[in-house]
Amino acid sequence: MLKAHHKPLFTFFTCLLLFFSIPKIMAQDKIADTTNLTVLLQDLEKKFDIKFSYIDGDIQNLSVSINSSKDLQSILDHIQEQTHLKIQKLNERYYALSRSTTVDVCATVMDNYKENTVTGTSVEVLGTDIAIITNSQGQFFLENIPRNSILQIKHMGFKPKFIPARELARHKPCKTLLLDLNYEELDEVIVYQFLTTGLSKEIDASIRLTTADFGILPGLIEPDVLQTIQALPGIKSIDETVSNINIRGGTNDQNLILWDGIKMYQSGHFFGLISAFNPYLTDKVTVIKNGTSAQYGDGVSGVLDIETKNDITDDFYGGAGFNLINGDVYGEIPLSPYTAFQFSARRSLTDFFDTPTYTSFFDRAFQDSQIKSGSGQNDEIKRNEDFYFYDFTAKLLYDLNPYHKIRVSFININNHLYYNEQNLTTSSETQSRLNQTNISFGGSLESEWNDVFSTKINAYYTRYNLDSENTTVNSPQLLSQENEVIETALKLKTTYKLRDALNWLNGYQITETGVLNFSDVTQPPYSNKIKGVMRTHALFSELEYKSPNGRLYARGGPRFSYIENLNTFSEFRIEPRLNVNYEFIDHLKMELQGEFKNQTTHQVVDLEQNFLGIEKRRWYIADPGNPLLPLPITKSKQGSFGLNYDHHSLYIGIEGFYKQVDGISARTQGFQSEGEFNGEIGNYTVKGLEFLINKKTKDYSAWLSYGFNVNDYTFQEIVPKTFPNNSDIRHTVTFAGNYTYNRFKFGIGLNYRTGKPYTKPDANNPVDATFVPSRINFEEPNSSRLAQYLRADASAIYDFSLSPRIKATAGASVLNFTNRRNILNRYYRINDNDEIETVESVSLGLTPNISFRVKF
Repeated sequence: MLKAHHKPLFTFFTCLLLFFSIPKIMAQDKIADTTNLTVLLQDLEKKFDIKFSYIDGDIQNLSVSINSSKDLQSILDHIQEQTHLKIQKLNERYYALSRSTTVDVCATVMDNYKENTVTGTSVEVLGTDIAIITNSQGQFFLENIPRNSILQIKHMGFKPKFIPARELARHKPCKTLLLDLNYEELDEVIVYQFLTTGLSKEIDASIRLTTADFGILPGLIEPDVLQTIQALPGIKSIDETVSNINIRGGTNDQNLILWDGIKMYQSGHFFGLISAFNPYLTDKVTVIKNGTSAQYGDGVSGVLDIETKNDITDDFYGGAGFNLINGDVYGEIPLSPYTAFQFSARRSLTDFFDTPTYTSFFDRAFQDSQIKSGSGQNDEIKRNEDFYFYDFTAKLLYDLNPYHKIRVSFININNHLYYNEQNLTTSSETQSRLNQTNISFGGSLESEWNDVFSTKINAYYTRYNLDSENTTVNSPQLLSQENEVIETALKLKTTYKLRDALNWLNGYQITETGVLNFSDVTQPPYSNKIKGVMRTHALFSELEYKSPNGRLYARGGPRFSYIENLNTFSEFRIEPRLNVNYEFIDHLKMELQGEFKNQTTHQVVDLEQNFLGIEKRRWYIADPGNPLLPLPITKSKQGSFGLNYDHHSLYIGIEGFYKQVDGISARTQGFQSEGEFNGEIGNYTVKGLEFLINKKTKDYSAWLSYGFNVNDYTFQEIVPKTFPNNSDIRHTVTFAGNYTYNRFKFGIGLNYRTGKPYTKPDANNPVDATFVPSRINFEEPNSSRLAQYLRADASAIYDFSLSPRIKATAGASVLNFTNRRNILNRYYRINDNDEIETVESVSLGLTPNISFRVKF
């Protein structure tokens, strides 16, 4: 009975013992399957009567599974496969073991979503020239690559993956690598063909030009940046130059022009008739009229932000072309999978041969020498000129890895002129020499630290120099002028994603600007030298919100600036910025923008009667205490409200704005009457309305734009104290369109505006001879207006292929094809006989141009 009673208990303890013993037995079996390599080699030496030579450090801590094979060579092959050691047979008894410096690797690349194979994935061995593409099964195989190397696995639409080569060498069969899908939040853009392809209106009301997608505009056969933006409402040039662009009634020096984050002090060639920026390496151009982001300083009228191509491509690409003014070449050369070099070069053809386009441009630039005397007779002028221009850009792109990118940019702009003018009627002769250069370079480091935080550091150096000399041959008068601007800046900005719909931008910028102005006249003797340095520290912070339903966009924040003229004064300013876009009804949006801004540099318009065009403008820094030229800091405040309807093929937009700019000097406005050389300080206000209707389809786009401005000066020391601005163009109308048929593109347009204000001499008492020398008695400032301006332009482009890789474009354009004579400006001066001479600037006449380009 006792045995029967204890049998179940015995059985239970036996099972429990076996249960706890199984893991130990399995562990012993597992340990028994592998052995330390040193121990194994010692066993093999005894078993097969052989000797192994090796470095202890090469096999230390290595273990291998035991091969049941009794064949020595099979065992050695098994060791090599598991350890990637190199085993060399020296003779029948001695073997040498060494660690291999190379490995063979393989893997299968799949996505991490549905684990589909990812074909065409690039696999690069970093630090070497070794790179391959995965096959149709998503597999790759590499032999004899460095053991300590890193492989980069990369495919468009996925996040790059980095993995040590040794990790792939140990896997048999080949390891599977899963790539993570790359989700990138793009800037929201209103998907809309704005006037032509390549122009789009963004959600913050700025306009973006993408030159690669640019279609055609009337009169343009190439995407000249500064010419293209003049097709937009509110942006015009009242003298047809790109170096005197007026944004909502402001002067050109009140525009902030950035090229790859570098502030530019020169923007034009051919004395402002064509842009100095090669468009074919330009990626995008952002134009801002109001509601500027807090990260931008300067530019009380507008911002033009030009960015060159910023991505590294796998293949070389480039292009070249010419027109009747200049020829150019550009390209990008990949130096490695993570390094590339971009370049562009352009030079005028004007010193080699004359063309109808050059003749028309030259007559337009130097026509102020055509003097219409009070008797109505024209003097006979003989000219001899040596003129050319060029520009060169370079950019180095280097990706440290997919999250840290270095960019270094360089630009050089040059204009050269030697000019000799003989007046055969008066036997007078004038010789002039001019060199105008801009050299700038800058660099940036963009870093994406994680999914919510990124930074960008940008630094630049820019130097602008104008050196000119004007000599009157028949008298001992020599005029020398020099203007030099040197600016350095450092800018750091951070972006932090607080939530999916909310971003926080913060940053700091320091800018130091030095300006030198030197003038020397021999007869009568006069010399003047003004030099100053301005330093600005700025902090900015801004929140940006995009609602999940896409109806509301809001951006706003302050910019804090501490401005210090190192010679005289300092000032602290707070400048709020606001930008709101709200779709309150389907396809109908409300836009509200406002901003406070300042700028510390000015262009002084000097010596209007010389013939050097835009080069009579010289840069100065603000210095209100300077007795020779008091220039305050210019400050602006602006607000605007607009409505936009955009649905299918129809866009209608209307916007009203008010802008006030304080701290302007009469010396910066280009007066050509009694206020020409005075330094009164005042302000101007602009009240305006802009309207645009655009009908577009796949084949054509037609638009009508209208602008209304009331732009008035207020100078307390001038009578009357309020009068029309020199840029007061009350009404502006553009009616234009383009049409695409197969490979042909056509554009035609009509531009109309009312006349520019000017000041007439007093009809009853035109000359005041009581002064020495005599001077002109004028009517009230800008109390008269020129005749209305009307110009019709046309252009055509044909795209075709020279080979599967080489694409070509031929274009032709005609500016002012009706050859209408438009008066752009009129002013008066008095000669040695106390007679009043009338000087008129006339628009371009009929100006043809052709171009031919290839890209590959």
